[in-house]
Amino acid sequence: MTRIEFHFNAPDRLTYACRLLRKVHASGVRTGVVGTQPFLNHLDQALWTFSALDFIPHTLVEMGQATEAQARAVCLAESVAALGQVDVLVNLGDDVPEGFGAIPRLIEIVTADDLDRANARVRWKRYTQLGYELVRHDLAKPVES
Repeated sequence: MTRIEFHFNAPDRLTYACRLLRKVHASGVRTGVVGTQPFLNHLDQALWTFSALDFIPHTLVEMGQATEAQARAVCLAESVAALGQVDVLVNLGDDVPEGFGAIPRLIEIVTADDLDRANARVRWKRYTQLGYELVRHDLAKPVES
């Protein structure tokens, strides 16, 4: 069953997504991101510029066009079906992504924005209705040592 994590209180969705993708990609797992095309275009640009020291190989893919070479890169697509096989999915859209159940791990990024939080509550409710156990990470909470 898919492990679903909500990362709440991200200060900025785009910057946090870049940092998260850097960490996940460094772990060597196949990673995909779904969202709207305009946001994916912003993410594409941000991944080129957010760090002078790190490069995260990434590519925008269209339906059914993910290739073997792209499997080593972070794939950005409007749908799960376009991604091919991935181990981690980051959802940057407002809705529950169709087909997420075939992926071992799903991460939802939620900012403090009221609309973003309202959309996240709808997704949270939908996942629980489907029988998934959810993991909550509050990014505003101090890390305990």
